[in-house]
Amino acid sequence: MLRKKQCSAKEIYSDTLQRAQDEQNTINAYITFNDEAEKAAEAVDAMIADGRELPLIAGIPIAVKDNISTKGLRTTCASKMLRSYVPPYDAFAVEKLRNAGAVIIGKSNMDEFAMGSASDTGFFGAVRNPVDTNYSAGGSSGGSAASVSSGGAVLALGSDTGGSVRQPASLCGVVGFCPSYGAVSRYGLIPFASSFDRIGSIGRTVEDTYLLHNIINGADPKDVTSLNIFYPFNLIGELQGIRIGIVKELWNSFIDDDVRSSVMSAIRLMEKNGAVIKEISIPDILSAVKAYYVISSAEASSNLARYDGIRYGHRSDKCENLNELYKNSRSEGFGDEVKRRIMLGTFVLSEGFCDDYYKRAVALRKSLCAGFEEAFQQCDIIASPVYPKAGLKLGENKNPTEIYSADIFTVPSSMAGLPSISIPCGKNREGLPIGLQLIGGRSCDHKVFDIAYGYELVGGGCND
Repeated sequence: MLRKKQCSAKEIYSDTLQRAQDEQNTINAYITFNDEAEKAAEAVDAMIADGRELPLIAGIPIAVKDNISTKGLRTTCASKMLRSYVPPYDAFAVEKLRNAGAVIIGKSNMDEFAMGSASDTGFFGAVRNPVDTNYSAGGSSGGSAASVSSGGAVLALGSDTGGSVRQPASLCGVVGFCPSYGAVSRYGLIPFASSFDRIGSIGRTVEDTYLLHNIINGADPKDVTSLNIFYPFNLIGELQGIRIGIVKELWNSFIDDDVRSSVMSAIRLMEKNGAVIKEISIPDILSAVKAYYVISSAEASSNLARYDGIRYGHRSDKCENLNELYKNSRSEGFGDEVKRRIMLGTFVLSEGFCDDYYKRAVALRKSLCAGFEEAFQQCDIIASPVYPKAGLKLGENKNPTEIYSADIFTVPSSMAGLPSISIPCGKNREGLPIGLQLIGGRSCDHKVFDIAYGYELVGGGCND
């Protein structure tokens, strides 16, 4: 419509912003709105008026998760520790968005420092699910998923460490993609666990999400872990002959009946359209969550040591010496979930326990990677649920161990650095969305998108 001059970029932005602001008190999807967004939209309209060629996503309103740096726009990680922090630079992914003409509408709400599964651990309050506000939007990228689901953004960036893009996308009924580790530069992504963290894309359809990912991927000289991967612009969606692996160990774990039924129906639909179903085994996959929380907490403990009350971030005024400054600033600045993971990470790295916990977890990670490599000799893609149930009710008191164990479907591919996507595939009896997860081999991001697109073409997905 924009390219055909049926509407202006400013009209698109104003309409999207109005929806976002109307829903803000109910959903709480944003932490900060971008005061410069209207100027960006007007710049796109000026390009159209001058007859210049528009960049790919020129004029499209995009939400950016609040742990991704945006120059001149507050970036808090949903933490009291960084509640006033304004970065002096853009993340590499944000720089690419600006160059492509995107209109960054604001910074989306999240779990504090991306640590959580319900977007309810942050300093700025919980994010509610637009489908049913009695439920959580999921986490940690809950604000990004909720903004797209509610129409408060067209596309969104999130971060995925152990499932933080895919799980909220599943719960909010949108598409969420976690790329291969290194496919998108981590420069400017405020770290939680550096060997896991990835910037992912969220959209309403596979094509939209693929368009966004194709803009932000690519090598970055400022990130030595980034990969120089380029993908075909178009998706084909061919399912004929595609081998879909079903990991028997995962399907023997707890899955809600509605989730099991919806995901299996999605897999059978792909089989009906030419795919081949194969049962496979990855013996170490059920231990992935335990190893993940050991390694990720260890990395979090190291990464968050920089928040000491001196260089930047919250600084306590209740101290009489240096030790009290460190202690009080961190105690006041961090929430309970962040403190829990810092303490766990410090413990597993401590003398006398490093061999028993951290090194054993790293060894299991290597074994799991080998298990995936062997599995992809037998299949092209692995299919599973995203989350064992359709909804997370807000305010439910849960044991942290129970919350962590529910990451059983998303964590394994994160451990191995593999690309994966969540696609809507049905709803439960209460009308809450359910997501199908497709996992691909290392650097096979395009294949994951293409098979997901094939599923949409044959009638999969349930975007209303």
